[in-house]
Amino acid sequence: MSELQPAGPGTARALTKKDFMSDQIIRWCPGCGDYAILSQAQTVFAELGIPRENFVMISGIGCSSRFPYYVNAYGFHTIHGRAPAFATGVKASRPELSVWIATGDGDALSIGGNHTAHLLRRNVDVQVLLFNNRIYGLTKGQYSPTSEEGKKTKSTPMGSLDHPFMPLAFALGCEATFIARSVDIFTKEQREVMRAAHDHKGASFVEIYQNCNIFNDGAWDSLIDKQVRGERCLFLEHGKPMVFANGTKGIKLNGLRPTVVELGNGLTADDCLIHDETDPYLAGVLARMDYPEFPVPMGVLHRRSRPTYDAQFNAQIAEAKAATPNASLKKLLYGGDTWKVE
Repeated sequence: MSELQPAGPGTARALTKKDFMSDQIIRWCPGCGDYAILSQAQTVFAELGIPRENFVMISGIGCSSRFPYYVNAYGFHTIHGRAPAFATGVKASRPELSVWIATGDGDALSIGGNHTAHLLRRNVDVQVLLFNNRIYGLTKGQYSPTSEEGKKTKSTPMGSLDHPFMPLAFALGCEATFIARSVDIFTKEQREVMRAAHDHKGASFVEIYQNCNIFNDGAWDSLIDKQVRGERCLFLEHGKPMVFANGTKGIKLNGLRPTVVELGNGLTADDCLIHDETDPYLAGVLARMDYPEFPVPMGVLHRRSRPTYDAQFNAQIAEAKAATPNASLKKLLYGGDTWKVE
């Protein structure tokens, strides 16, 4: 558990990014995309107006999972894949806290896939930041659940045979009530997505494309390089038409299938598909759009309201206490209903 460092004299002043910077030496490789994500998270945390003692950062195992050491708030560095279980316990017992999970494509979708799925379907009111670099970085370059088919790594020298997860499609299949995507170097858009995730009441799942410059350098360059991102990324805005490539291209529906169209010759942005964050069917379409057939959607793909697990959990406890005001745990433990093993 990370130790909370004092912010200095006075508690009424507004917090700054510096207040969320811990005294720990950051032990990521120089040039790692994790630095950018950490910087944006610290900036957003300061802007939310929440006391530092009400933040909890929880992680499992992996490069991303060092996050709690570098955020000057409370946190737990737990075991591989189990961050969702710890986060569920924290939020259920202390619902007033802002609980965040920092995880990677291996930690969340391999050994932790089952825990991630149940966190999302239960709709626990926590924020999941999934750093996706398509590789196992901490263990030195094995293929991960999001690595491309044919990916040659130390554990797949002849190329991976596995079909990769599409994390947002996975999350949507688990009934996540908020899914979004950003990129480590898209600073403004990343902050907007983090703020939206925090404001959502329920499980927020944010995939962040992140570069591992040691074991998978350029993992996302084909999408996010400055020379191509305008053509290959679709930046979504609720209620706005889906246009990209400086307004020269758009997305239309052909039946139930999206198609890329050139604008002009009678086609305008008004003819394009309008983004509706509340439509789960549209979210399913967007979550499966991928380059090179389509631009990759960025921003908030979907959000909807559903009762949260932690709120219902605490309501049940209150109901049980009201129904049995004189209940005694000691009496229960020392009662007559016991097993005798011969």
